[in-house]
Amino acid sequence: MTAALIGFGLVLFLVLLRMPIVFAMGFVGTFGYLYERGGSFADARGFKAAMSMVGRQITDTAQDYGLSVIPLFILMGLFVNKGGLSRELYAVSNAFLGHFRGGLAMATVAACGGFSAICGSSLATAATMSKVAMPEMRRYGYADSLSTASIAAGGTLGILIPPSVILVIYGLLTETSIGKLFMAGIIPGIIGIGFYLGAVRWTVWRNPGAGPAGERTAWPARLRALRGVWAVLLLFFLVIGGLYGVFDIAPLNLTFSPTEAAGMGAMGAFLIALLRGGLTVSDTIDTLRETAFTSAALFAVLIGAQIFSNFINLAGLPDALIAMVTAYDVSPFTVIVMILAIYIVLGCVFESLSMLLLTVPIFFPLVSSLGYDPVWFGIVVVVVTEISLITPPVGLNVFILKGVVGDVSTATVFRGVTPFWIADLLRLALIVAVPWLVLVLPASMGAMGH
Repeated sequence: MTAALIGFGLVLFLVLLRMPIVFAMGFVGTFGYLYERGGSFADARGFKAAMSMVGRQITDTAQDYGLSVIPLFILMGLFVNKGGLSRELYAVSNAFLGHFRGGLAMATVAACGGFSAICGSSLATAATMSKVAMPEMRRYGYADSLSTASIAAGGTLGILIPPSVILVIYGLLTETSIGKLFMAGIIPGIIGIGFYLGAVRWTVWRNPGAGPAGERTAWPARLRALRGVWAVLLLFFLVIGGLYGVFDIAPLNLTFSPTEAAGMGAMGAFLIALLRGGLTVSDTIDTLRETAFTSAALFAVLIGAQIFSNFINLAGLPDALIAMVTAYDVSPFTVIVMILAIYIVLGCVFESLSMLLLTVPIFFPLVSSLGYDPVWFGIVVVVVTEISLITPPVGLNVFILKGVVGDVSTATVFRGVTPFWIADLLRLALIVAVPWLVLVLPASMGAMGH
């Protein structure tokens, strides 16, 4: 256990020194594994065992069919972005909410939720919606703090509302059903949108000038705006409906695996972008290239995490934590609260994917031994990871937004996201206290035999 804790501390130290997380976890995991096998570079057997483990992890990851879902969902999100669907989502949200005080910010949150349902990436959602929503909110005199905060916070929904790349990675790490994880993320995602709308209302109640009311849209114009989001609804229905077994009826009799759903989603997004005239040959090549680069980066981080996980498992850290909880007779709920507190602290220095890959191999065996549902824990981990995306000093969504907008300070954005951060904590407390909110849809999915 001591060696594993030292290794964990070394990873933190190297990351704080700005070493990429993939190298930090890979180096520490390799040398730690070598140490635990009782070898050294002078001992050919120990060195061979460590190098064999590293090579096996690289080969197994490259050949894992389940991981093919990751580039397919990334490709779907990029094609969706090329198709310009974000503007239609914002237009329909604005048509129904824009006339309220703070309505444009609420429309931004709602549009982020809709875009998340076909994108799967928080960073892509924040970057895309900042280009769509920020000019409109500035035109109506919205405070930069509220405008940027609604985009940064709304963008975090991308890793929870299915399809979500983070949920896919969690499912692969823990051998949990990806389909059930997707279904479990729907209700917490909707609750998150509702709480964020409450955060906007709270902000404009305290400072009415931060979000002036816009123009009211007539009902005929609202209905026309609704017609513009058919592609979004169709794509979401195709992916989630296929996973849920909606098409498992005669004469189709189709039920999608996660990889098949991702493939159908990528093809559907490609056709939509093509039909809307937003895709050229050059755009297609650029999209495929970006998908390859992003997927390669994710796979590299995943390999580094698996190498580090092999080391801490060999060192016995998960078993030691279980023995410690048993020996001191700590209640399961207290353990969960302590784990969440650690996540919130780590969120101040780690971005979301790194935090998940670093901690899940340690905490998941402990949580499973306490009898908690792995699907529920996965959603809890993703929700607490969402908080890290808007938590200073890292707050990756904040820095993405700063890079796109340019003329807004990070201090302004962090000040504006405070009510949204509190809303996230309230949502986290709710799903911890009422697990039914997470598990009701996956349970119905299991009852249907899918």
